[in-house]
Amino acid sequence: MMMCPLTTPAWSWSTTTPRISLLHYVLLGIASTTAMTTEQEWAVVERRGAHLVTAGRPFIIHGFNTYWLMSFASDEATRPRVTAVLAEAADAGLNVCRTWAFNDGGYRALQTAPFCYDEEVFQALDFVVSEARRHNMRLILALCNNWGDYGGKAQYVSWGKETGLDLTSDDDFFSDPTLKSYYKAFVEAVLTRINTITNVSYKDDPTIIAWELINEPRCPSDPSGDTLQAWIGEMASHVKSMDPLHLVEIGVEGYYGPSTPQLLPVNPDDYSGRVGTDFIRNHQALGIDLASVHIYSDTWLPESIEENHLQFVNTWMQQHIDDAANLLGMPIVIGEFGLSLKDGKFDSEFRETFIKTVYNNFLSSRERGMIGGGCLLWQLFPEGAEHMDDGYAVIFAKSPSTFNLLANHSRKLEC
Repeated sequence: MMMCPLTTPAWSWSTTTPRISLLHYVLLGIASTTAMTTEQEWAVVERRGAHLVTAGRPFIIHGFNTYWLMSFASDEATRPRVTAVLAEAADAGLNVCRTWAFNDGGYRALQTAPFCYDEEVFQALDFVVSEARRHNMRLILALCNNWGDYGGKAQYVSWGKETGLDLTSDDDFFSDPTLKSYYKAFVEAVLTRINTITNVSYKDDPTIIAWELINEPRCPSDPSGDTLQAWIGEMASHVKSMDPLHLVEIGVEGYYGPSTPQLLPVNPDDYSGRVGTDFIRNHQALGIDLASVHIYSDTWLPESIEENHLQFVNTWMQQHIDDAANLLGMPIVIGEFGLSLKDGKFDSEFRETFIKTVYNNFLSSRERGMIGGGCLLWQLFPEGAEHMDDGYAVIFAKSPSTFNLLANHSRKLEC
């Protein structure tokens, strides 16, 4: 393991600090304090059939994505923004953050090479986990990326080629034994990590709700889905062998595949049914606890007619909710949903209508007792991180109506 010295910043938190504006906290480099629940109340989130519970009470995910928390935490100049976004989210009643627990190769990599990890970056991830706990925020931690951002499967293939492996596609990530051994070793390093701030191992920490095997996996070189299915089963079993406490999700976008040809028309296009994923079959793999789905009608549908997008959301969500409840018997997690404002096709008012549509679909099913789980907005940013905006960023300081929308949804979930 690569060990790098880290000078721990002298963070000092006061439980009696008066509430002032978040902007002042960011400027001062300190954070607002949120009273933590007791250790007894901070129990692990468990799955009971199609629902989630903690300490015997129902648990509904009302969450957000901010993928770059570990990266920002690894730099003292940007670390306060980690605290800022968690504090803002808590103020809106959000209770779960999905973020990357990986960075493979490249700048500030956690995994600098197979079997080699940067201790300084690991300590940054420790900070993210400890800050989430301090703000009563649970975490879904993703362990790899299908895409090239932050390394992902392409980096694993590159490492394999450097050792002389005969690899022809990034999809070899899912089948080559050596690459799978790299991934397994990394997963073990993360799950068995003992947090240097809390002294709790990740695999024992109830702050973490679930491990996500890989963000948006696709294996188009095998449209039958067999290759990815085998990988899911193998890796879910690997995670559970080390950590039977936490839930496991795949991270798929939710495309229907060859096992359910009658549902292929529900997909946004023909191609999405040939990328090697298969919503029903994938989630029947042993060790998978949560059905994962993403919603990006703004990029999946070519037209910009607003009503068509809302109708797609309704159909897409209801089909997946029905299947998760009736065929899979597991909670559903809308792991990413959002609408980009970057190209001007949509405005902020329609984005809020889009968000409400997602929330209303989930609320309706929850009220009928069908299913548990929840939704995670892509993505929430604090002020000062606008340079990372991919068009989807929601910044509460600039969008008070969106803050109110999310806060209202939080209150509805408590009813």
